[in-house]
Amino acid sequence: MCRNIKTLANFAPPATDDEIRASALQFVRKLSGSTHPSRANEDVFNRTVDEVTASARRLIDSLEVRTPPRNRAEEARKAKERSRRRFAS
Repeated sequence: MCRNIKTLANFAPPATDDEIRASALQFVRKLSGSTHPSRANEDVFNRTVDEVTASARRLIDSLEVRTPPRNRAEEARKAKERSRRRFAS
């Protein structure tokens, strides 16, 4: 999976529409192989981002989770620590 796409399920507060759209955009960029589509492909690119955003929202809203929601600040701290260890000299 693309490293820029973040896990959005089971967080308090829940993922925003902007966060879901940003992940959908990264996903479509990865699939299409371009960050900015040509004019000829712009409509289909944008329509696909909209469709993936809607699907992702339905998925996140429909998941049944039995664990407590994760804390965004704590998850960010853990990610920073993993990165620090990974890139330490």
